[in-house]
Amino acid sequence: MCGIFAYLNYNVNKERRYILQVLFNGLRRLEYRGYDSAGIAIDSNSSDPIPSSSSSSVSQPPLVFRREGNIESLVKSVYQEVAETDLNLDESFSIHAGIAHTRWATHGEPAPRNSHPQSSGDGNDFLVVHNGVITNYEVLKETLVRHGFTFESETDTEVIPKLAKFVFDKANEEGDQTVTFSQVVLEVMRHLEGAYALIFKSRHYPNELIACKRGSPLLLGVKDLTENMNNASAFHDEKFLSKNDHPKELFLSSDANAVVEHTKKVLVIEDGEVVHLKDGGVTILKFDSDKGKHGGSFSRPASVQRALSVLEMEVQQINKGKYEHYMQKEIHEQPESLTTTMRGRLIRGGSHKVKTVLLGGLKDHLKTIRRSRRIVFIGCGTSYNAALAARPILEELSGVPVTMEVASDLLDRQGPIYREDTAVFVSQSGETADTLLALEYALENGALCVGITNTVGSAIARHTHCGVHINAGAEIGVASTKAYTSQIVVMAMLALAIGGDTISNEAKREATIDGLIDLPNKVREVLQLDQEMKDLAKLLIAEQSLLVFGRGYNYATALEGALKVKEVALMHSEGILAGEMKHGPLALVDENLPIVVIATRDACFSKQQSVIQQLHARKGRLIVMCSKGDAAAVSPGESCRAIEVPQVEDCLQPVVNIIPLQLLAYHLTVLRGFNVDQPRNLAKSVTTQ
Repeated sequence: MCGIFAYLNYNVNKERRYILQVLFNGLRRLEYRGYDSAGIAIDSNSSDPIPSSSSSSVSQPPLVFRREGNIESLVKSVYQEVAETDLNLDESFSIHAGIAHTRWATHGEPAPRNSHPQSSGDGNDFLVVHNGVITNYEVLKETLVRHGFTFESETDTEVIPKLAKFVFDKANEEGDQTVTFSQVVLEVMRHLEGAYALIFKSRHYPNELIACKRGSPLLLGVKDLTENMNNASAFHDEKFLSKNDHPKELFLSSDANAVVEHTKKVLVIEDGEVVHLKDGGVTILKFDSDKGKHGGSFSRPASVQRALSVLEMEVQQINKGKYEHYMQKEIHEQPESLTTTMRGRLIRGGSHKVKTVLLGGLKDHLKTIRRSRRIVFIGCGTSYNAALAARPILEELSGVPVTMEVASDLLDRQGPIYREDTAVFVSQSGETADTLLALEYALENGALCVGITNTVGSAIARHTHCGVHINAGAEIGVASTKAYTSQIVVMAMLALAIGGDTISNEAKREATIDGLIDLPNKVREVLQLDQEMKDLAKLLIAEQSLLVFGRGYNYATALEGALKVKEVALMHSEGILAGEMKHGPLALVDENLPIVVIATRDACFSKQQSVIQQLHARKGRLIVMCSKGDAAAVSPGESCRAIEVPQVEDCLQPVVNIIPLQLLAYHLTVLRGFNVDQPRNLAKSVTTQ
C-alpha cells in the first residue's frame, strides 16, 4: 500500500540537487500508492570515512528527511531545511545511494516519527523503506527491547533496521569480520513474517543497496550509460548486471511508473530474492528460510542468474496530457483502452466463417474450465463489481454455475473450494493482498486458478495456472475507471471462449461479438454526456447521500457507481439491488434524497419501470438512466431527470452505463474541492490486509 523507490548512480557524477530531484520524482510517480507521509535518505556532505572496529570503513551518518503530508510537503520541507544548513546541493557524487518512501498508514498515525525511512537508532546505521505488513513485529519488538533497543515509532517497520543492527553487532562481537550486507539482510529475513518489499541502506556498507521481497511488488531498473539505447541485440547480455566500470544508474521501485522515464530495461524481483547493488553490479541471491547461521558463521547462498525484460509502456501513458486529473484522463481514454483490450482477440470471420474469440492465455485450459463443477469469481472492490457484471453472460453461455466471493470473506469463512472448481481471480494490480491470499488458498485446495489482471508479471499473473491480461494501460488515479470496463470486456470474452460454438448460443455469441467490436464507438458517444454530468453534479454538490438502484446486469453498475461517488466525492452512496427496494431501502425515500435508477432496455426493463413508479409515488427525487429515446417512457413527472445512453447488447450495457456515473463522481469531487486522484484514506494498490 506504500511506494518505495531507490536511486544509485555508479561511476557517473551527479550533483546532490539532481539526486534529490530523481528521488522526489520517483515518489511523485508512486504517490497513488499512499500519500499521508513521505521521506528520503541521502548521504551527508562529508566523504571522509569514520574509523570502524570492523575491517571496512564506515561512512558519515546519512541524512534522513521525513514529513507528514504529501510529496510536495516533503519537497518543501527538505529545501527549507537545506537552506537553514550548510548542505551543498551542488556537491557531486560519483557513487551515491538514496532511498525514498511514500506512505499509506497502517501502523501508527501519519507523523514524521512513523514515516519512512525507519532507522536502527542514533547514527542511522541501518535504514529501511518498507511496503507491506510485518505480522510478527510485536514479538520481535519485545525481543529487541530486552536487548536494549528503544523504539520511537508505532510502526511495524522499525523492528527491521533495529534487527539488522542487532545481527550486525552480534556478528562483530563474535569476531565474524567478514559479514556482508547481504548476509545481514538474509538473517533479518529469516525472522520476518508477513508481506514485504524492503530496501536497505547502511553506513557500514557505503554506496550499497539491498532489496528483497515477499508478496509485495518490487522491480529493478538498469540504465547503462555506455549502451546504445537502440542496440537491442545486446539487451539480454548478462554484462548488464555484472560488476564493471561502466557508468550506470540503477533504480528500485514498487512499480514501473517510477522507472520508465529513466529506462525500459527492468528485472521484476521474485519472492524470496535478495538483490544486492554493489560496485556497479547486481547480485541476486535466493533466500532459504532453512539456511542461516551454522556453527557461528553465516551461510553463503548461491547467486542466481536472471534476464532483464523490456517495459512495454511509454512515459506519455503516465502523464496527464491535456487533462487536469488522472481520473479525468482515464475516463476519457476508455474508447482506446477497450480497443487495446480486444486487439487480436476478436475473430470476425468471413461470410462463411464463425465469429470467435481467441484468448491465448486460456486456450490450453478451456476444456478443463468447461468441465468445471462451478466457476468462482474472487475479487475485491471494483474488481469484484466487474466480475458481478460479467456473471450473467458467463452463466448463459457456459451453462456452468457461477458464484461470487469477496476475497477477504472467503478467507474469513474458509469457504469450500474444490478440485473440480475453476477459481477466477480478478485484480487490476495483480498484487491485492486479500486476493493473493485467496489464490494461495485455492491452489492448496487443488482448483484450477485463472488470473485477470492489468499488470504483466504481477504476483497473480505469475502464480495462477493461466489467465488474461486486460491491457488497459497504466491507471494512476486511485479510483479505477478504465480498468473496470476492460475487466468486464475481458470476462465477456472469457464467457464467449468457454461457451464455444454451440448452435444454441450462436445468435447470442455473434450479437455479443458484434457489440464488442462497436463498443468503443458507443463509449465515445456516451462520453459526450460530460457537460450534462457536470451540470447534474452542481445540483448534487450539497447532498449528503445518494442511492443507486440497479438489477440484472446493472446491479453491478449500481454498486460500482455508488462506490465511485463514495471513494472520491466523499459522499455517502449506496448501490442497491432494485428487487430488494421494498425490503427496507424504501423507508429512506423522500423528496430530498437523490435516487439514481438504472433502467436501460434489457430483460429487467419493465421491472425497473415499476420501481420508478413506486419511488415517484413516494415523492422520490429521481434521476433515471435510460436507453436513447426512452426518456418519456421512464419519466413519471417533470421533476424526474433522465440520462439517455446508447443501447448495446445487454451483457455489454454495464460498460456504457457506468461512464455517466464515473463522470458524475469526478465532477462532484472537483466541485466539492477534494483531491480526485488521491481520495482521503485510500490508496491504489491494496497490498496489506
